[in-house]
Amino acid sequence: MSEERYSASDPLLTVAQAGEYLGTGERFIRRLITERRIAFVKVGKYVRLERSALDALVDKGRIPSQR
Repeated sequence: MSEERYSASDPLLTVAQAGEYLGTGERFIRRLITERRIAFVKVGKYVRLERSALDALVDKGRIPSQR
């Protein structure tokens, strides 16, 4: 039985697309991957990132307001 895990609402992004999504460069994304600070998917020799993993990274770094 084949189960579809990825949907259009949570696409797999390239490193370049992930950098653009976060407003950073590819180098920062590659460092996150190398340091295993973000979950990623290997598709053959290619590295892809789920948009939900990027959103989780942003939420993890969110600092609440003091007010």
